[in-house]
Amino acid sequence: MALHVIVGKGPVGTTTAGLLAGRGHRVRVLSRSGGVSTDAVEHRRVDAADAGALAAAAQGADALYNAVNPAYHRWATDWPPVAAALLTAAERTGAVLVTMGNLYVYGSPTGPMSPDTPLAATDLKGRIRIGMWADALAAHEAGRVRVTEARAADFVGPQVPAAHSHLVRQLPTLRRGRTAWVVGDPDVPRSWAYLPDVASTLAALATDERAWGRAWHVPSAPPRSQRRALTDLAAAVGGPPARVRGVPWPVLRAVGLVSPMVREVVDVRHQFDRPYVTDASATTAAFGLTPTPWDEVVAATAGAVPATA
Repeated sequence: MALHVIVGKGPVGTTTAGLLAGRGHRVRVLSRSGGVSTDAVEHRRVDAADAGALAAAAQGADALYNAVNPAYHRWATDWPPVAAALLTAAERTGAVLVTMGNLYVYGSPTGPMSPDTPLAATDLKGRIRIGMWADALAAHEAGRVRVTEARAADFVGPQVPAAHSHLVRQLPTLRRGRTAWVVGDPDVPRSWAYLPDVASTLAALATDERAWGRAWHVPSAPPRSQRRALTDLAAAVGGPPARVRGVPWPVLRAVGLVSPMVREVVDVRHQFDRPYVTDASATTAAFGLTPTPWDEVVAATAGAVPATA
């Protein structure tokens, strides 16, 4: 059995750990808080910014997964040391480094985003992620490590906490028939990444050498606007037809004066006012991965909120 070491026990790390364990692999999850180990998944307390501790905890690993998720407004301070430590740990252990990426690197594209779309981000968060990938790719091309990266659209699914999902956080509102206030234009098309599909993609990239040395997109169902997605979810939770409105940007800018999190959202306004759609055809062609059908995604996500909520 291969040993897969996952750094981070948020939604991505936890879902990926469960998938790998279900396939019979040895799984070790490293996090700052640790956790309770089971026969299926071992937990250890490790600081992700400590390269020596990471390397020691990942000895013998076939794959090392970066599923870390720093606070949104702390990317500039928290990501550089963590990314460097993970790269060092991968080099010392010989494990394939599989990073959970995102779409920030593309900036404001004019069409669907594929892994071949230019990395044109000008905002701080996008430039941070571009730098992380550039460092990893340079180490790969120098023969020091083997790296790959999965990039996904906004997460959806019962595995995602409300605070981490534009859709999941609206479920109680939809059930009560109240207005769902969303960020940006409610009617522009968007891609949504179902967490089990994210985990399946990460596992495929870790175990197939064809994946190494480049980035891949997580397959997603055909794009849906926030209004359409929330309308589907409202029906699934048994609520009345969804009422969806966009929060005016002046209001968000005002809130951002006192909320670092909201201020960071305003900084990437283009992600919410223009189509934000992924093209994962290369992933499907190479590995045969296809997205979970949208109706199944909706049914599973709707189950994240009990009927009494």
